[in-house]
Formats: sequence, C-alpha cells, structure tokens
Amino acid sequence: MKNEKAVVVFSGGQDSTTCLFWAKKRFKEVHVVTFDYGQRHQLEIECAKEIANDLNVPHHILNMSLLNQLAPNALTRSDIEITEKEGEPPSTFVEGRNLLFLSFAAVLAKQHGARHIITGVCETDFSGYPDCRDAFIKSLNVTLNLAMDYSFVVHTPLMWLDKAETWELADELDAFDYVREKTLTCYNGIKGDGCGECPACHLRQRGLKTYLAKRGGGGK
Repeated sequence: MKNEKAVVVFSGGQDSTTCLFWAKKRFKEVHVVTFDYGQRHQLEIECAKEIANDLNVPHHILNMSLLNQLAPNALTRSDIEITEKEGEPPSTFVEGRNLLFLSFAAVLAKQHGARHIITGVCETDFSGYPDCRDAFIKSLNVTLNLAMDYSFVVHTPLMWLDKAETWELADELDAFDYVREKTLTCYNGIKGDGCGECPACHLRQRGLKTYLAKRGGGGK
C-alpha cells in the first residue's frame, strides 16, 4: 500500500488524528478532508487546519451546512443540551453524518486517484452512534464501490479498540504527545485535555488514565 494514495476523514480530534498518523505510515500520499456542518466550535476546523499544516498533508474543507438544517443536534445547536439517555442515541448524534461524510470523501478520493479512505469510527467506544458500527461501514464500502464503479477500501483502524488502546496506538505511532496536546475532542471547544466535564472528555480521560497506568507513567 506504500505506493498508493489515501484520504482521511479528519476533524482534528484524537481519533482522526491518530488515524492520520496511521495513514501516513502506510500510504505514499495522504489527503485529509474536513466537513464544515455548522459545528458549535469553529475552532474544530481551525484545529484541523493547524494539524494538516503541521503534518504537511493537503487539506480539503467541504461545506456541509445543509446537514445542520436537516438534523438539529447538540453539536450544532447551542440551544440543545448535551444529554445521554439509556437506550437512545445521545443528543450529539448527527443523523446521517458518517453516511454523507464518507460518500463525499469517496467522491474526493476518486478525483485524486485515491482508493483508500480512512475514518476513526469505533464500535467499542461508539457512544451509541449507529453509523459508527462495523456493519454499516462494510455495507457502505460495497455501496460506494457499486455507485462509482471504483474499488474503494474503507479502513477503520480504531474499530475494535477502546480509548485506552487508541492512546496506545498513538504511542506506537510516536504521536502520543502530539495527539494529547494538539487535538480537539472536547464538546466545549477546549483543546488538549479539554474541559473535563463533557461526555467526550470523560471518555478520552478515562482511556488516557487507563493507558498511562498500563504504561507505568502518570504523564501530565
């Protein structure tokens, strides 16, 4: 695969940045694509720009504002509270997001002669998002290939990893400190270790604590 091209679906968060380091180890040319869908924090897009610049990869930003109009959610509307209820997707779930993002990433990939698409979705710590499941990704991969008559391969390096194992992968890729300090996962728009209060921060910090205990170092 080292002579092939790839596109990473990229938000500038922990997962997609780890996937970017993973892709850079495996492919000759890597592009990243970020979607502007009216996120609460435009800092997410600025963070993605900074990382793409740091890592010297071509960065494409696509306007997906229609998604915000169609699917109101807590990630795009400040008047919707971030909540998680048993048996229901959390209020941060954006209907159709990964379906649309991966479809547009595939169109972009084909224009650049790339067959490989990388996304940081994960079924182990998927927070109840149905479009992060392995069955969905495999199904969409087949659909994309049929729709465009092109042999895409959708890679999900994190699919079966919990957050501690995702930190471990970043460490194996020599990217642990970079991912910890430069990425934005927090729903309240705070880079690095975040606000410590939102569900995204709880998940990230719980995984970090578990991995640091395993590694035998407390870190910062």
